[in-house]
Amino acid sequence: MIIALTNDDGIQAPGLRAIYKALVEAGHTVHCVAPVTEQSAVGHAVTLSMPLRIKEFKENGFRGKGVYGTPVDCVKLGLSSLIEDTIDLVISGINAGANVGPDILYSGTVSAATEGASMGYPSMAVSYDNFRPENLSSQAEFAVQLAENLPWDSLPKRCVVNVNFPNMPMEQTKGLRVCPQTSATWKDWYVHNTDPRGGSYWWLDGKIPPEDVAMGTDRDLLTEGYVTLTPLKFEFTDEQTMSALSVLNMDQG
Repeated sequence: MIIALTNDDGIQAPGLRAIYKALVEAGHTVHCVAPVTEQSAVGHAVTLSMPLRIKEFKENGFRGKGVYGTPVDCVKLGLSSLIEDTIDLVISGINAGANVGPDILYSGTVSAATEGASMGYPSMAVSYDNFRPENLSSQAEFAVQLAENLPWDSLPKRCVVNVNFPNMPMEQTKGLRVCPQTSATWKDWYVHNTDPRGGSYWWLDGKIPPEDVAMGTDRDLLTEGYVTLTPLKFEFTDEQTMSALSVLNMDQG
Protein backbone atom coordinates (compact mmCIF):
# COMPACT_ATOMS: atom_id res chain seq x y z
CA MET A 1 0.00 0.00 0.00
CA ILE A 2 0.94 3.64 -0.38
CA ILE A 3 0.51 5.33 3.00
CA ALA A 4 0.22 8.98 4.01
CA LEU A 5 1.52 9.17 7.58
CA THR A 6 1.08 12.03 10.04
CA ASN A 7 0.54 12.72 13.76
CA ASP A 8 0.10 15.54 16.27
CA ASP A 9 3.13 14.87 18.51
CA GLY A 10 5.58 16.08 15.89
CA ILE A 11 7.63 14.47 13.17
CA GLN A 12 10.36 13.38 15.59
CA ALA A 13 7.98 11.66 18.02
CA PRO A 14 8.83 8.01 18.84
CA GLY A 15 5.34 6.77 17.99
CA LEU A 16 5.46 8.12 14.45
CA ARG A 17 8.98 6.83 13.91
CA ALA A 18 7.96 3.36 15.16
CA ILE A 19 5.03 2.99 12.79
CA TYR A 20 7.02 4.47 9.89
CA LYS A 21 9.66 1.79 10.41
CA ALA A 22 7.06 -0.98 10.72
CA LEU A 23 5.28 0.13 7.53
CA VAL A 24 8.51 0.25 5.53
CA GLU A 25 9.65 -3.12 6.84
CA ALA A 26 6.27 -4.58 5.82
CA GLY A 27 6.91 -3.42 2.24
CA HIS A 28 4.69 -0.35 2.12
CA THR A 29 5.56 3.01 0.59
CA VAL A 30 5.30 5.75 3.21
CA HIS A 31 4.93 9.48 2.61
CA CYS A 32 5.30 11.21 5.97
CA VAL A 33 4.00 14.77 6.32
CA ALA A 34 3.78 15.76 9.99
CA PRO A 35 4.06 18.84 12.21
CA VAL A 36 7.55 20.07 13.05
CA THR A 37 6.44 20.85 16.61
CA GLU A 38 3.99 19.19 18.97
CA GLN A 39 0.36 20.01 18.17
CA SER A 40 -1.51 17.96 20.77
CA ALA A 41 -5.17 18.88 21.44
CA VAL A 42 -5.37 21.41 18.60
CA GLY A 43 -8.38 19.54 17.21
CA HIS A 44 -9.30 20.29 13.61
CA ALA A 45 -7.51 23.65 13.47
CA VAL A 46 -6.46 24.93 10.05
CA THR A 47 -3.87 27.66 9.46
CA LEU A 48 -5.40 30.59 7.56
CA SER A 49 -3.46 33.67 8.65
CA MET A 50 0.07 32.73 7.59
CA PRO A 51 1.87 30.61 4.98
CA LEU A 52 2.93 27.04 5.65
CA ARG A 53 6.63 26.24 5.49
CA ILE A 54 8.32 22.86 5.07
CA LYS A 55 11.42 21.32 6.62
CA GLU A 56 12.91 18.12 5.18
CA PHE A 57 13.89 15.35 7.61
CA LYS A 58 16.37 12.67 6.48
CA GLU A 59 17.91 10.64 9.28
CA ASN A 60 18.54 7.01 10.22
CA GLY A 61 16.51 5.63 7.33
CA PHE A 62 13.63 8.02 7.93
CA ARG A 63 12.35 10.41 5.28
CA GLY A 64 9.62 12.96 5.88
CA LYS A 65 8.41 16.48 5.44
CA GLY A 66 7.86 18.59 8.54
CA VAL A 67 5.21 21.28 8.33
CA TYR A 68 5.12 24.37 10.52
CA GLY A 69 1.40 23.94 11.01
CA THR A 70 -1.33 21.75 12.47
CA PRO A 71 -2.02 18.05 11.85
CA VAL A 72 -4.93 18.96 9.57
CA ASP A 73 -2.65 21.36 7.67
CA CYS A 74 -0.29 18.44 7.12
CA VAL A 75 -3.01 16.21 5.68
CA LYS A 76 -4.53 18.91 3.47
CA LEU A 77 -1.15 20.09 2.17
CA GLY A 78 0.28 16.61 1.84
CA LEU A 79 -2.62 15.05 -0.04
CA SER A 80 -3.28 18.06 -2.26
CA SER A 81 0.23 19.31 -3.04
CA LEU A 82 3.20 17.39 -1.64
CA ILE A 83 2.46 13.73 -2.38
CA GLU A 84 2.37 12.77 -6.04
CA ASP A 85 1.45 9.09 -5.55
CA THR A 86 -2.14 7.92 -5.27
CA ILE A 87 -2.67 7.23 -1.58
CA ASP A 88 -4.33 4.03 -0.39
CA LEU A 89 -4.55 4.86 3.31
CA VAL A 90 -4.03 7.73 5.76
CA ILE A 91 -2.57 6.80 9.16
CA SER A 92 -2.25 9.25 12.05
CA GLY A 93 -0.11 8.27 15.04
CA ILE A 94 1.06 6.50 17.06
CA ASN A 95 -0.06 9.16 19.52
CA ALA A 96 1.35 9.51 23.03
CA GLY A 97 -1.82 9.30 25.11
CA ALA A 98 -5.13 7.57 24.46
CA ASN A 99 -7.82 9.09 22.28
CA VAL A 100 -11.06 7.64 23.63
CA GLY A 101 -14.48 9.06 24.41
CA PRO A 102 -14.39 12.86 24.61
CA ASP A 103 -10.72 12.96 23.53
CA ILE A 104 -11.73 12.68 19.89
CA LEU A 105 -13.16 16.22 20.02
CA TYR A 106 -9.79 17.68 21.01
CA SER A 107 -7.36 15.29 19.40
CA GLY A 108 -5.11 16.47 16.59
CA THR A 109 -4.37 12.80 15.91
CA VAL A 110 -8.01 11.92 15.28
CA SER A 111 -8.61 15.21 13.44
CA ALA A 112 -5.81 14.45 11.00
CA ALA A 113 -7.41 11.08 10.23
CA THR A 114 -10.80 12.76 9.99
CA GLU A 115 -9.47 15.20 7.42
CA GLY A 116 -8.13 12.29 5.40
CA ALA A 117 -11.52 10.59 5.56
CA SER A 118 -13.27 13.84 4.58
CA MET A 119 -11.02 14.01 1.51
CA GLY A 120 -12.15 10.52 0.53
CA TYR A 121 -9.33 8.33 1.84
CA PRO A 122 -9.56 5.33 4.17
CA SER A 123 -8.17 6.60 7.46
CA MET A 124 -6.93 5.23 10.78
CA ALA A 125 -5.94 6.98 14.00
CA VAL A 126 -3.62 5.08 16.36
CA SER A 127 -2.87 5.97 19.99
CA TYR A 128 -1.15 4.52 23.07
CA ASP A 129 -2.43 4.98 26.61
CA ASN A 130 0.71 6.61 28.03
CA PHE A 131 2.02 10.15 27.55
CA ARG A 132 5.66 9.04 27.66
CA PRO A 133 5.99 5.86 25.61
CA GLU A 134 9.45 4.36 25.19
CA ASN A 135 9.36 1.47 22.72
CA LEU A 136 6.28 1.09 20.52
CA SER A 137 7.72 -1.30 17.95
CA SER A 138 5.34 -4.15 18.88
CA GLN A 139 2.31 -1.85 18.83
CA ALA A 140 3.43 -0.47 15.48
CA GLU A 141 3.73 -3.96 14.00
CA PHE A 142 0.26 -4.85 15.28
CA ALA A 143 -1.19 -1.62 13.85
CA VAL A 144 0.35 -2.32 10.45
CA GLN A 145 -1.04 -5.87 10.38
CA LEU A 146 -4.44 -4.51 11.39
CA ALA A 147 -4.35 -1.90 8.62
CA GLU A 148 -3.47 -4.61 6.12
CA ASN A 149 -6.41 -6.80 7.13
CA LEU A 150 -9.25 -4.35 7.76
CA PRO A 151 -12.11 -4.62 5.22
CA TRP A 152 -11.64 -1.06 3.97
CA ASP A 153 -13.83 -1.52 0.90
CA SER A 154 -16.84 -2.45 3.03
CA LEU A 155 -16.54 0.48 5.45
CA PRO A 156 -18.77 3.51 4.87
CA LYS A 157 -17.36 6.70 3.38
CA ARG A 158 -15.78 9.18 5.80
CA CYS A 159 -15.30 6.50 8.43
CA VAL A 160 -12.28 6.78 10.73
CA VAL A 161 -10.96 3.64 12.41
CA ASN A 162 -9.81 4.73 15.88
CA VAL A 163 -7.35 2.29 17.48
CA ASN A 164 -5.99 2.56 21.04
CA PHE A 165 -3.34 0.43 22.72
CA PRO A 166 -3.30 -0.15 26.51
CA ASN A 167 -0.35 0.93 28.61
CA MET A 168 1.45 -2.42 28.75
CA PRO A 169 3.75 -4.61 26.66
CA MET A 170 1.97 -5.98 23.60
CA GLU A 171 2.36 -9.59 24.75
CA GLN A 172 0.42 -8.78 27.93
CA THR A 173 -2.64 -7.36 26.19
CA LYS A 174 -5.85 -9.38 26.23
CA GLY A 175 -6.61 -9.03 22.53
CA LEU A 176 -8.58 -6.71 20.26
CA ARG A 177 -12.12 -5.50 20.91
CA VAL A 178 -14.37 -3.54 18.55
CA CYS A 179 -16.36 -1.28 20.84
CA PRO A 180 -18.24 2.03 21.18
CA GLN A 181 -16.67 5.15 22.61
CA THR A 182 -17.50 6.09 26.16
CA SER A 183 -20.03 8.88 26.70
CA ALA A 184 -18.28 9.93 29.91
CA THR A 185 -16.71 13.37 29.82
CA TRP A 186 -13.64 14.92 31.37
CA LYS A 187 -13.85 16.47 34.82
CA ASP A 188 -11.49 19.44 34.46
CA TRP A 189 -9.89 21.78 36.95
CA TYR A 190 -7.16 24.40 36.82
CA VAL A 191 -4.19 24.48 39.18
CA HIS A 192 -3.40 28.06 40.17
CA ASN A 193 0.19 28.98 40.88
CA THR A 194 2.66 31.85 40.78
CA ASP A 195 5.61 32.14 38.42
CA PRO A 196 9.11 33.21 39.61
CA ARG A 197 8.29 36.85 38.80
CA GLY A 198 5.15 36.90 40.90
CA GLY A 199 2.64 36.53 38.09
CA SER A 200 -0.37 34.21 38.33
CA TYR A 201 -0.92 31.33 35.95
CA TRP A 202 -3.41 28.47 35.63
CA TRP A 203 -2.58 24.97 34.38
CA LEU A 204 -5.28 22.64 33.11
CA ASP A 205 -5.63 19.23 34.73
CA GLY A 206 -8.43 16.67 34.78
CA LYS A 207 -9.58 13.09 34.42
CA ILE A 208 -12.42 10.98 33.12
CA PRO A 209 -14.08 9.73 36.35
CA PRO A 210 -13.88 5.90 36.29
CA GLU A 211 -17.35 5.62 37.82
CA ASP A 212 -18.81 7.40 34.78
CA VAL A 213 -17.32 4.95 32.28
CA ALA A 214 -19.76 2.32 31.03
CA MET A 215 -18.61 -1.28 30.77
CA GLY A 216 -17.69 -2.40 27.28
CA THR A 217 -16.74 1.07 26.03
CA ASP A 218 -13.32 2.10 24.77
CA ARG A 219 -12.04 3.64 28.01
CA ASP A 220 -13.24 0.67 30.06
CA LEU A 221 -11.74 -1.99 27.79
CA LEU A 222 -8.49 -0.07 27.36
CA THR A 223 -8.07 0.06 31.13
CA GLU A 224 -8.76 -3.69 31.27
CA GLY A 225 -5.88 -4.36 28.87
CA TYR A 226 -7.57 -4.68 25.48
CA VAL A 227 -6.59 -3.03 22.23
CA THR A 228 -9.72 -1.11 21.25
CA LEU A 229 -11.07 -0.32 17.81
CA THR A 230 -13.92 2.15 17.41
CA PRO A 231 -15.28 3.16 13.99
CA LEU A 232 -16.09 6.86 14.05
CA LYS A 233 -18.37 8.88 11.83
CA PHE A 234 -18.59 12.64 11.73
CA GLU A 235 -22.21 13.28 10.84
CA PHE A 236 -23.27 15.59 13.65
CA THR A 237 -26.95 15.98 12.82
CA ASP A 238 -29.12 14.89 15.74
CA GLU A 239 -31.93 13.20 13.84
CA GLN A 240 -34.13 12.62 16.86
CA THR A 241 -34.00 16.24 17.98
CA MET A 242 -34.44 17.46 14.41
CA SER A 243 -37.68 15.47 14.25
CA ALA A 244 -38.85 16.92 17.56
CA LEU A 245 -38.11 20.45 16.32
CA SER A 246 -39.89 19.92 13.00
CA VAL A 247 -42.99 21.59 14.53
CA LEU A 248 -41.11 24.85 14.13
CA ASN A 249 -41.06 24.54 10.36
CA MET A 250 -43.04 27.28 8.64
CA ASP A 251 -43.46 28.86 5.25
CA GLN A 252 -43.35 32.57 4.74
CA GLY A 253 -46.68 33.72 3.29
